[in-house]
Amino acid sequence: MSLKSVAAKIFAKRIAKKNTKWILNPHKAQDEVFKTLITSALNTQFGKDHDFNSIRTHSDFVQHVPIRDYEELKAYVEKIIEGISDVLWPGKPIYFAKTSGTTSGAKYIPITESSIKNQVEASRNAILNYIYETGNANFVNGKMIFLQGSPVLEEKNGIKLGRLSGISAHYVPSYLQKNRLPSWETNCIEDWETKVNEIIKETENEDMSVIAGIPSWVQMYFEKLNSKTEKKVGELFKNFQLFIYGGVNYEPYRAKFESLIGRKVDSIELFPASEGFFAYQDSQKEKGMLLLLNSGIFYEFVKADDFFSENPERITIKDVELGVNYAMIISTDAGLWGYNLGDTVQFISLRPYKIIVSGRIKHFISAFGEHVIAKEVEEAMRQAIEVTDAEVSEFTVAPETTPKEGLPYHEWFVEFERAPSDMDKFCETLDLVMQKQNSYYFDLIDGKILQQLQITQISKGGFQNYMKSLGKLGGQNKVQRLSNDRKVADALQPFIL
Repeated sequence: MSLKSVAAKIFAKRIAKKNTKWILNPHKAQDEVFKTLITSALNTQFGKDHDFNSIRTHSDFVQHVPIRDYEELKAYVEKIIEGISDVLWPGKPIYFAKTSGTTSGAKYIPITESSIKNQVEASRNAILNYIYETGNANFVNGKMIFLQGSPVLEEKNGIKLGRLSGISAHYVPSYLQKNRLPSWETNCIEDWETKVNEIIKETENEDMSVIAGIPSWVQMYFEKLNSKTEKKVGELFKNFQLFIYGGVNYEPYRAKFESLIGRKVDSIELFPASEGFFAYQDSQKEKGMLLLLNSGIFYEFVKADDFFSENPERITIKDVELGVNYAMIISTDAGLWGYNLGDTVQFISLRPYKIIVSGRIKHFISAFGEHVIAKEVEEAMRQAIEVTDAEVSEFTVAPETTPKEGLPYHEWFVEFERAPSDMDKFCETLDLVMQKQNSYYFDLIDGKILQQLQITQISKGGFQNYMKSLGKLGGQNKVQRLSNDRKVADALQPFIL
């Protein structure tokens, strides 16, 4: 065992012991975060506007600080962009994470010195936790690749801005720099296809042990490696041991990945965003991610079914229940207050607090009152793949409310790497699993309001070409898993097989 491996194990044990303190005292950890956030921001413009001086409890906070999304926080962010200090958080942020917006174009999410520190520590701790749990530290000796956005940063009034993954590239620990690929020059390439081709040149003859990125884009890298070398990834990289991912559910991709790799490898799921690092997978034996309760983020939860009502109830971790779909609301040490992240989560454990990401609060199908969420369609796809010989590259789901004939239905747009030999069985499995998970969907099928879902096949590479047409190829961009209208469905028409 190398010196680096031994050191990693010692460090992992130390961090695990440190984390145990807040894991065993979760409510205390969140109370301390809450008090620190409020006290720190008392003299900011936001703190004065919302009378932080009078906030003592969560109930006080709910009365003074409404739930906001980016559009409603934008006026404060614009003041920071203009160069004003002490707006949302003391001083100025050191970065803006630039993300795709909705109605306002680009969004600029502030990142402070303390929030980036928490992001970096969470990323590190996810890997150290894996080492502590499994005892495996050999991978630290091999090469590691993080498929991410360009680290080239712009500047606005002294504040640097870029993609979160590009910002994070500046914080890779020195002891990993020698192991890290691709080169800085390749990482700076903006065009995703060109970048992946250069990454392949730099990595195909290296001893890769860790590969990280959003599954859909790592899949593209693996496919190009297979095509160029005519070898499985696991054969090419004999010491490839760990896949680290976030952003989307890995399960619909797992069978395809294992086919491309040629064997199973361990994986760690992360839940990072520009707004903060919220959770990571803490066990190879259990599903779910450990919610990080001492990392500068105070959490509130609103039942997704009630979210769009006039005064939805906001609760803390003390009152959450297992299996309920919650919209996650955050307040952070970057100055986001009562911020609607847009993601929905479900708790699968309360000791410790562990979650799964179930979808997006605005991404669902309820054209007929069924309120189907991403977690349900992804589970249905996982089971359909499991019981057939299909391999799926990508998919999305939309309602067809006015078919040319017959009853309405859910239309699944699927890009197969290998189509099932029995398409009827594949469709039937999808539909039955959906009915089992969602009683509203079952009632609509049973009551002859909807007919069984239908598959529309997308040509190979179709989803990549669709994302390219949107200018969203690679990086942190993800295919929208489902929608309540036909916008994505209509945009996919040129790519139908």
